[in-house]
Amino acid sequence: MDADRLRTSLLTLPHVVETMQWGANLVFWVGDKAIGGKMFAVVNLDEDGRAVISFSAGPELYANLLEIEGIIPAPYMARIHWVAAERWDVFRTSEWKSHLHHVHQLTFAKLPPRTRAVLALPVTQGKRLVADRRKLLAAKAAARKSAKAIAPGAIES
Repeated sequence: MDADRLRTSLLTLPHVVETMQWGANLVFWVGDKAIGGKMFAVVNLDEDGRAVISFSAGPELYANLLEIEGIIPAPYMARIHWVAAERWDVFRTSEWKSHLHHVHQLTFAKLPPRTRAVLALPVTQGKRLVADRRKLLAAKAAARKSAKAIAPGAIES
């Protein structure tokens, strides 16, 4: 397994969205984050010696996965039962697919009802709702940035 093959496999799962965040990290979400989606896997594309992938294991698999050589608690995310693989060969391709499909299902089950309702909409309607939500979030971020820029000058007399 490698990042490209994993990406191809994950993007075939229902409602999976990918983003590039925190430098060179591919983040995979169940549902778009603009509508309350949740991330379930992060692939590190940097060759910096850190883990190649981190993913949600859930409380029932967490301890068992940590017994496998090359699987460690995910930095910053271990408290919510995430693990990190230090290299791709800790599992065979079929095992990677099995674990990540299971994680996808667990994450989907944890989505709030409102988010699941959006995901159940027809594709075009769902895409329009996501686009509208992104515009709203961008406008709010711009307003906050503008307010911060104005605030220091407002203090001066």
